Amino acid sequence: MPTYITLVDWTGEGIANVKESPRRLQQAREVFSTHGGEMTEFFMTMGQHDMVVVSQFPDDESYAKALLTVARGGSVRTETLKAFTEDEYRDVVDAL
Repeated sequence: MPTYITLVDWTGEGIANVKESPRRLQQAREVFSTHGGEMTEFFMTMGQHDMVVVSQFPDDESYAKALLTVARGGSVRTETLKAFTEDEYRDVVDAL
């Protein structure tokens, strides 16, 4: 399944209600599952972004639906990186 790395930042509303963040994280896991995906890793980070999520979904459309569902809650903004595993990377380079 394709892998997605999501850079996540709290909105003003999200940080104002930061104590609810663990509950919202669980809700996001459930939304991902509903759309056929899985949140494989979660990190709160220091630096330019507040959190990093690694997930897998069957396809881009499923990922987009899940992420839009989460984002419309208004607590986070996201930036997505579609990731390639080492094996996929080697296949791409070998095909050149």
